[in-house]
Amino acid sequence: MTPELMIGWGKFGAAAALAFGAMGSALGAGAAGPAAVGAWKKCFAQGKAAPFILVTFIGAPLSQTIYGMILMNSISEAVTANPNNFPMMIAVGVFGGIAIGMSAWFQGVIGAAAADAQAETGKGFGNYLMGLGIAETVALLVMVFSMMAIK
Repeated sequence: MTPELMIGWGKFGAAAALAFGAMGSALGAGAAGPAAVGAWKKCFAQGKAAPFILVTFIGAPLSQTIYGMILMNSISEAVTANPNNFPMMIAVGVFGGIAIGMSAWFQGVIGAAAADAQAETGKGFGNYLMGLGIAETVALLVMVFSMMAIK
């Protein structure tokens, strides 16, 4: 196999890291968004002000796309420096990207519950952020450990 082909396959892994991270972000925002809209609707129906802060729960999963991009860039650099390592780059990109994406998806699920609770009670925002932060930490750890694995 030529070095160019090995680099190409390694960059497939890099693209997978970004793609799976972004898919998870979309699923997460897709989970939290309708819940926030429903919570706003309840507020309007009850004559209460709709809390703008619910946007936080919708947008939280988007950071995992950035983590996927950072991992993508690291994989791309690593496979260019050592094309023989392309199978590892594919594996790290695919599995790291999936793990980052799953973090985003479930962060959105947590955000959906948080949006409903925040709109109904007007309390607990800091607690809800902690739940989002735990899901976020999974993505950060996957990104860092994946980057360590390819060095």
